[in-house]
Amino acid sequence: MKCTHLIVSGRVQGVYFRANVRDKALQLGLKGYAKNLPDGNVEVVAEGNGEKIKELVDFIKKGPGVASVTGIQMKHKEPENFKNFEVRH
Repeated sequence: MKCTHLIVSGRVQGVYFRANVRDKALQLGLKGYAKNLPDGNVEVVAEGNGEKIKELVDFIKKGPGVASVTGIQMKHKEPENFKNFEVRH
C-alpha cells in the first residue's frame, strides 16, 4: 500500500473539486481525504494501490468539472490507514 500527499493549485475551490476527487477516489478504491487550504489550494492525501493513485493524480491533472489545475506538488509519505475517503473542511 502506498500513500501520496498532494497540494493542488489553480481554480480548485468553490467548483466541487473536492467532491469530484472524493467520488473518483472511492471509484478507484482509495482512502484518504481532500481539504481546502486557507491559501486557495487543496490538499489531497490518497492511500492504496500505487496504480490507482496514479489514476487519481491523472484525473486531478485534468481539472475535473469546471476546476482548472495549474500545479501539483506531490510527495510520498507513510500510510495512515484511513477508513474511507472524505471531504474535510
